[in-house]
Amino acid sequence: MHQQATNRLINPGESLGIFLLKFIVSIQSYRWRIYELKKNTEKIIQVKDLVKHYGDKTIIDEINFHIRANEFLTILGPSGCGKTTLLRMIGGFETPDAGDILFEGKSLVNIPANKRPINTVFQKYALFPHLNVYDNVAFGLKIQKKAKAEIDTLVQEMLRMVNLKGQEQRDVNSLSGGEQQRVAIARALVNHPQVLLLDEPLGALDLKLRKNMQLELKKLQKKTGITFIYVTHDQEEAMTMSDTIIIMNHGRIQQIGSPVDIYNEPRNAFAADFIGESNILESMMLKDCLVKLQDVEIPCVDKGFEKNESVLTVIRPEDIEILPPGTGFLDGVIESVTFLGIHYEIVMNCKGISWLIHTTREFFAGDQIGIQVDPNNIHIMKKEHDHEII
Repeated sequence: MHQQATNRLINPGESLGIFLLKFIVSIQSYRWRIYELKKNTEKIIQVKDLVKHYGDKTIIDEINFHIRANEFLTILGPSGCGKTTLLRMIGGFETPDAGDILFEGKSLVNIPANKRPINTVFQKYALFPHLNVYDNVAFGLKIQKKAKAEIDTLVQEMLRMVNLKGQEQRDVNSLSGGEQQRVAIARALVNHPQVLLLDEPLGALDLKLRKNMQLELKKLQKKTGITFIYVTHDQEEAMTMSDTIIIMNHGRIQQIGSPVDIYNEPRNAFAADFIGESNILESMMLKDCLVKLQDVEIPCVDKGFEKNESVLTVIRPEDIEILPPGTGFLDGVIESVTFLGIHYEIVMNCKGISWLIHTTREFFAGDQIGIQVDPNNIHIMKKEHDHEII
C-alpha cells in the first residue's frame, strides 16, 4: 500500500530524487507566499498623535493611523482640512509640532526629505523645462552617480511602464498634461522608493483624461508594489483607486475604511454626506431593527441601540424605489427633476422634509409618489457620532 501511495506521487519515468527536489521547491514556494502575505499586512508607516500649528491655528489635531505595505491609501477631504499638510509632513517638507511619524518602526521626524525612502509627485509636476523627457526621468539617478548603462536600463523600463516609450527626446513643454504627469510619475518611481506621495496630481487634467489616469495609476501601483499615499478632494477619485480611504475635516480624521465600508457604513454625518449623496434624517430607534422616521415605523437591520433612542437615519438616493402613492412607507410631491445623463435627480417634499432620489424613470414636478427602501439599505447612526472624530 505504501508503494502504491508513492507511485501516485511520482510521475511515470520520474526518479525519486526529482520528485523530492520538486517537493522542496513547492515547500519553498509556499513559504514565500506566506512571507509575501505577511509583508503585505505589515505597517510600513505609523502616524502617532501628530500635531501641526500655523500661528494660533491648528491644522493637524492629534491624528493617528497606519499605512500597510503595498497599499493604495487616499487622504480625502475638503480644501483646508489639512490633508496636504499631512502629506508634506510624511514627505519631510514640514516638521510636526508634536507627535511622531514612524517608518518601519523608526522615527522620520529628524530625517530630511532627501534621505527618506519616499518620493513625491506634486500637483504641478515640477518638471525641469530645460531637460527632455529622458533627462527628467534620469535626473535623480544621475545625482546618485549611477552607471550610465544602469541609468539607461532603469529609465527605459520606467518609460515603458508609463507608456512613454519612444518619447525620450521630446521637450517636456511640448507634452500634453497627461504626458507631463506620466513623466513626473516615472521620475518619482525610477528610484524605486518604498512609498510614493501624490498631491492631487490629476487636478489640472480634463475630466476624460483624469478618469483614464485614475485607472492607469491604480494599475501602475499594483504592478510596482509600491505603497501609494494619494491626496485629493475628489470623492470619485478616492472611490475608484483606493484600498483604504482616510476622510479628514478640520485637521482631524472622521473615518478610516475601505471605499465599500465608508460608503455603506458612514461613521458620522460628515462622512455620509462627503462620500456620495445622502438623505440624513432625524429619527428614533424604537427597538432592534425598527426605526421611526417621519412618524412612520420602518424596518431596518441595525441593532444595539437603546429603546426610543434619538438617532440619524442615512438613506442613499439610489436606494429609494418610487411607487404609486399609498403603496410605500411615505408619500410626497416632486418639487424638481434634473436630468443628469445616466439618471434623473428628483427632490421630493414629504411633510416639509426634502428627499433626494435618483432614478432612471422619468417623472415631473408636481407628481405625487410613494417611496420604499429595502431594510438592508437603511443605515442608522448614533447622534453623538455626528461630530465624532477618531
